[in-house]
Amino acid sequence: MNSKQLFQTFAAPFLGILLFLAIWQVGAPKIVTSLGAVPGPVQVFEQFTGLVDEHRAARQKEVEFYQRQEERNATALAEDPNAEISVRPYTGKATFFDQIVTSIVTVMTGFVLAGFIAIPLGIVAGLSQTVYAALNPLIQLFKPVSPLAWLPIVTMIVSAVYVSDDPTFDKSFINSALTVLLCCLWPTIINTTVGVANISKDLQNVSKVLRLSWWTHVRKIVLPSAIPMIFTGLRLSLGIAWMVLIAAEMLAQNPGLGKFVWDEFQNGSSNSLGRIMVAVIVIGLIGFALDRGMLLLQRQVSWDKNAALR
Repeated sequence: MNSKQLFQTFAAPFLGILLFLAIWQVGAPKIVTSLGAVPGPVQVFEQFTGLVDEHRAARQKEVEFYQRQEERNATALAEDPNAEISVRPYTGKATFFDQIVTSIVTVMTGFVLAGFIAIPLGIVAGLSQTVYAALNPLIQLFKPVSPLAWLPIVTMIVSAVYVSDDPTFDKSFINSALTVLLCCLWPTIINTTVGVANISKDLQNVSKVLRLSWWTHVRKIVLPSAIPMIFTGLRLSLGIAWMVLIAAEMLAQNPGLGKFVWDEFQNGSSNSLGRIMVAVIVIGLIGFALDRGMLLLQRQVSWDKNAALR
């Protein structure tokens, strides 16, 4: 690697980030809101360390809660071996890092379900012009619909259908996951369809000469050829899913990052703006990590290891 490549790979990104932080630090105090001046990077980092301390304190409380419960149960059994004991779950407030985990689980649930639906549909539509003609109007109709429009419909349907005295999943989680599913279907369907429809004629002729069955044709010819376009759709869908999730969590009150941002906005304390900015940065970093993860997965499953993937 020559000096120019080293500069572009390491020095240029570092300088860009450094310049951004400098502009932020200098300009932020000059903007005063109802909650005070906009916090700079130093103040945001302080809020992050505060959230870390809160998480550690909450985990310590959880450990102490279960220790006290075990001690009470052990004492009760020592006095009466037939005594009925109960184990109550810890119900403390979710911390910032608990909410991060909730958001990731929610978005991956909706994204994976969407993939199981979109990829087969895209393959069938790419192989059959008739199926594509039937699906295309629906895709073009629902593709531009905002998640804010889907969420009330999903909420009402889930409330009517998902009725249980002891539900496995919270309704807010299902509402958010289904909203994510509906909004990230379309890029995967469209890109999969295009990838399948543009398979080389030579490969299609080879399949005909060998008289491959439909399933073998899909497995040996279609999927390897369409993988680049399929993953393009999946990466677009995952990015949309992560953006949609935050808005869905705000409205559905699913205890994730969206609810954290909304709660801090409603709280209106002097620390709220800094905490919201911490959440914004974390949302961006997680979105970047999810995209890089999909890129790594694409490199692993792609047959062309020399293809330039970015």
